[in-house]
Amino acid sequence: MSFDLTTDQLDLRARARDLASTLVADNAAEVDRTEQYPWDNVKALTDAGFMGMTVPKELGGPGRSFLEANLVVEEMASYCGPTGRIVVEGNMGAISAIIHYGTKSQQRLAADLVLAGDKPAICITEPDAGSAASLMTTRADKRGDGYIVNGKKHWITGGGVSRLHLIFARVFDEDGSELGIGGFLAIRGEAKGLRIGPREPTMGLRGIPETEVIFEDLEIPADMVLMPPSGFKRGFADLMNAYNSQRVGAGTVALGLAAGAYRNALAFAKQREQFGRPIAEFQGLQWMLADMSVQLEAARALLHKAALSAGHNGSPFPDATLAAQGKIFTSEMALKVTTDALQVFGARGYSRNYPMERLARDARMFTIGGGTAQILRTVVASRILEQKLPQTRDGFSHLAAQAERDARLEAAE
Repeated sequence: MSFDLTTDQLDLRARARDLASTLVADNAAEVDRTEQYPWDNVKALTDAGFMGMTVPKELGGPGRSFLEANLVVEEMASYCGPTGRIVVEGNMGAISAIIHYGTKSQQRLAADLVLAGDKPAICITEPDAGSAASLMTTRADKRGDGYIVNGKKHWITGGGVSRLHLIFARVFDEDGSELGIGGFLAIRGEAKGLRIGPREPTMGLRGIPETEVIFEDLEIPADMVLMPPSGFKRGFADLMNAYNSQRVGAGTVALGLAAGAYRNALAFAKQREQFGRPIAEFQGLQWMLADMSVQLEAARALLHKAALSAGHNGSPFPDATLAAQGKIFTSEMALKVTTDALQVFGARGYSRNYPMERLARDARMFTIGGGTAQILRTVVASRILEQKLPQTRDGFSHLAAQAERDARLEAAE
């Protein structure tokens, strides 16, 4: 698998770097300080064609790949983590699911919104259903041709600024029979019964609100039901498969933050003098910088491989194992690199007059959000062992009992 970039991709990255190193870099500290959504950055991203890059040409987009979107994400995140996240969600996750699973009208709706600068919100997590997302209690009850949604989501990125919402809910038929988990589309400001709840005060990535989103008899018409190929019964697996692109994107934000910290540390080590010479001449710091460069290259290779896996094995989304591996490694790498880069700055790195402490705070999210590093290790383990790994206390007992029943049936045949 080749990671060589084409001339067009190199040009795309250069254009992204130019915007990131000017407007985005100039706004980054203020975005963090005020905790305000960077609307100026969003307008610039939209004007540059960096929102909706993965939207197909027939829907008005450029039809770029996940890899190309990630090139832009890394550049933005190296100066401003929130702006990197906006690019992720303007090109992956919810928009990917709708483009591949939605009806023509749903595709057009979503494409028009992201191409105009909207960052869709994915509503999965609940107060009591984080890693155990399938235990969600938000429910969609069938009423005529549509559904009525009630429940509460938590830690919804973009709450109050996103217009398009992809809502995951447990689906019930009119007779109360549970059908599975489905996806439902709603537009903030148009859908009655969608309310934005309190904002969570966060450690980092402060320019994007994390809020509750509350559904109170939210009416979802039939044409806003996102029906994956497997229907409601196994639709949750389909919808989460689409989330693999989001995981690659999230890992790339962590990569960008680490790359920005490394870039700053490298430049500082060359110009900062102690004991009559640049600190870059001290072997202890040389090895720290060398280790950072190795870890960045390894992380970039993992994420590029994951992004390029989209379209293989019949899936339009990145491979689940590669996406998980890339996010695990890169999110943990970003913690170390941003911390070590801050150390190179010494006391200055601890000051808010420099970007190092902000980059370190922003990086801390990525071993948590979008699948914790521990849960993603379980995903990888289940794939390499070729075995479902239940997390409930009696899960393995149920699997053993099922295996025994299957063996008896096979013997009887």
